[in-house]
Amino acid sequence: MRTRGSHAAAARCWYGDQKQIVDELLREQNAGSLSQKMKALLLIAGKVQNNGRSVAPGDIDAARKAGAADADIHDAVLIAAAFSMFNRYVDGLASFTPTGEMAYEEMGKRMCEKGYHI
Repeated sequence: MRTRGSHAAAARCWYGDQKQIVDELLREQNAGSLSQKMKALLLIAGKVQNNGRSVAPGDIDAARKAGAADADIHDAVLIAAAFSMFNRYVDGLASFTPTGEMAYEEMGKRMCEKGYHI
């Protein structure tokens, strides 16, 4: 995934000493260190990534029962949809993307410290 490297690196930077949470999540989406709310939101985001119409009313209900507000659900759907679009855009242009972890580590640190402003 094109943005996974840089954004995972940014998340590792934000988590600091607890950066292993990011790797745990990437290995196992149902990671034990995540709250039930986050697990429910990530389930919705994953469905949006594959096909937004696969999000069922039960998924929304489960997220609400886990403590997600409508704004949380909205943000999860919006972010997943936006990143899916961005990835397709980059792929459609056959853009160069780095393959080495070190390049992403530097990008992640920059995003962590400065956001998207270059």
